Amino acid sequence: MSEIIKNRYEFLILFDVENGNPNGDPDAGNMPRIDPETGHGIVTDVCIKRKIRNYVEIKMKEKEGYKIYLKEGVVLNEQHALSYKALNEEIRNSSQKPSEKAVKWMCENFYDIRTFGAVMTTEVNCGQIRGPVQLSFARSIDPIMPQEITITRVAITKGSDAENKETEMGRKHIVPYALYKMEGYVSAALADKNGNFTEEDVELLWEAVENMFEHDRSASKGNMVLRKLIIFKHDSILGNAPAHKLFESVEIKKKENIKAPRNYEDYIVNIKKDLIPQGVTLIERV
Repeated sequence: MSEIIKNRYEFLILFDVENGNPNGDPDAGNMPRIDPETGHGIVTDVCIKRKIRNYVEIKMKEKEGYKIYLKEGVVLNEQHALSYKALNEEIRNSSQKPSEKAVKWMCENFYDIRTFGAVMTTEVNCGQIRGPVQLSFARSIDPIMPQEITITRVAITKGSDAENKETEMGRKHIVPYALYKMEGYVSAALADKNGNFTEEDVELLWEAVENMFEHDRSASKGNMVLRKLIIFKHDSILGNAPAHKLFESVEIKKKENIKAPRNYEDYIVNIKKDLIPQGVTLIERV
């Protein structure tokens, strides 16, 4: 097994969407999420974590140590119970202190727990883990203009309507184009707290980010593409520079005379390498 990570990381993800809904808001009829004050688009951390989990599940195929805790169709209390069954221990409930061995077992067996952490203090108590990897919300570089597109369908839903109409109407919500920026953090100081987040795990994280959109295609999401994965690797566990200073070294702006960006080439991405201090290594994965 590879060693626990000894370096702090920050990373910046740039991705774009064309004619799709990157993250629908259930409070707004599934319209693309938006900051109502500025008009900038938003994609939640949960949305991106879902894509990372899905890639890991596809790649690792339930390999020992790489199961996925949060996935469609699972009951979380049943996931927790697996640890007590494997350890041949009596199940602890939410009013009891969780078994330390059970907490460790969950981290060792579920990749997303030791990566992102989890609250496992429900009826079957496996404790709470603060994961070393955290993501911010993604925000579009410029304000977005969501559109509602009317579509038609030749199939009729109800038999009683078949004599009265030949088509039915529907709606799709899209963003014509938007470039989003998301910031992420990897804490080496939290990597060995039950989770044992390793060098192999962090490499799998980068691979998952690089490929997360390639296995998440749908008509509703349009064309989503990862444009940049920029990693700042510190020479120490606690880090060698403030995270915000490193993120500020990446400048993203529209090209002159571009009013409504419609593709990635309408932007200029510039990394001011002279602002990156000694003790921090810049890695451009994409």
